[in-house]
Amino acid sequence: MKFSVNSLCPCGSKKKYKKCCKIFHNGTLPKTALELMKSRYSAYAVGNSKYIMNTTHVLNSEYSQDKKTWEENIQNFMKDSTFNSLEILEFLDGLPEAYVTFKANIDINGVDSTFTEKSKFIKENEKWLYVNGDFNQENI
Repeated sequence: MKFSVNSLCPCGSKKKYKKCCKIFHNGTLPKTALELMKSRYSAYAVGNSKYIMNTTHVLNSEYSQDKKTWEENIQNFMKDSTFNSLEILEFLDGLPEAYVTFKANIDINGVDSTFTEKSKFIKENEKWLYVNGDFNQENI
């Protein structure tokens, strides 16, 4: 999947992708869990499976030592999905844990698959990592 660096960033910042999440995809570490969450959404939208893998904590249920199969699964999900928009609902900043609640408007195989998730992130060795998420939280 080819995504123009001059397009608006999928994370919803209204900045060009090259001035927003692409810097994280190129190796700059996000300073906050919120930056990581938004850059992960953008990675899905632009087809960057390696970034997803590199920012997933080993405690995540989808983490796998079988990198080839894991990457194929991510790529298949991205191929079948259209990432329409991202809305941040809540950000609870903290160290070493932080939480981001968001609504992702996506279609999977043409079917509206919008969901809300409260994601947990942990910072280890100066790097934020996605641990897990709870879907369809109440009181959002």
